[in-house]
Amino acid sequence: MARIGKEHYLEIKKMYEEGNTMSDIARHFSVSLDAIVYAMRKGQIPRRTMSEMQKFRFERKPLSFTMRKVTKREEEDLILAGVILYWAEGYKTSKSHGVDFANSDPKMIKVFVKFLRTCYKLDEKRLRILLYCYSNQNVPKLIKFWSKLTGIPERQFSKPYIRESYSSSGRKMQYGLVHVRYSDKKLLFDILERIGKFKIDLCVGTQVVNEGKL
Repeated sequence: MARIGKEHYLEIKKMYEEGNTMSDIARHFSVSLDAIVYAMRKGQIPRRTMSEMQKFRFERKPLSFTMRKVTKREEEDLILAGVILYWAEGYKTSKSHGVDFANSDPKMIKVFVKFLRTCYKLDEKRLRILLYCYSNQNVPKLIKFWSKLTGIPERQFSKPYIRESYSSSGRKMQYGLVHVRYSDKKLLFDILERIGKFKIDLCVGTQVVNEGKL
């Protein structure tokens, strides 16, 4: 097994700052993890905070999707529609684990799912549907309806949320409400980036209120 000396401290520091883990560095030098921990302590190389470690892990995590090349005008229009829909009805908090679009309108759900599949080559197994409905509705029938509409197999539906209480005079959702989910935070960030660009393009040449001064 190789030995770590002072002459290696600068290389260790550089590798660590580039995002390599201590385990990565240990494998590089063919030494134990303890040897790298000791060398970093002796070389006064500061270790990453928990938030920095989480950031590096997230950045190193491989994508579960790839971008599709869009060449047709109708595809561009569909992507624009999908971005606007998510801007209006999608979960946009950075704490979300991925994409989550909710609506009760079948046409909106169909457009959004088509947007995802047009804009990205997805890992279809990551797509999930959560059905929200009332106890007086036919749950199996609703699941079949949404599965056929979205092309997402019934086995990828989460346990439905069934509300026991309902009002016959209140708002009616004929097909219930569904959440279309895709568990990849990087896909969420890509959609949010598209929303951000859309906001900028939309505001060019118009008088915009400074949100910070409201």
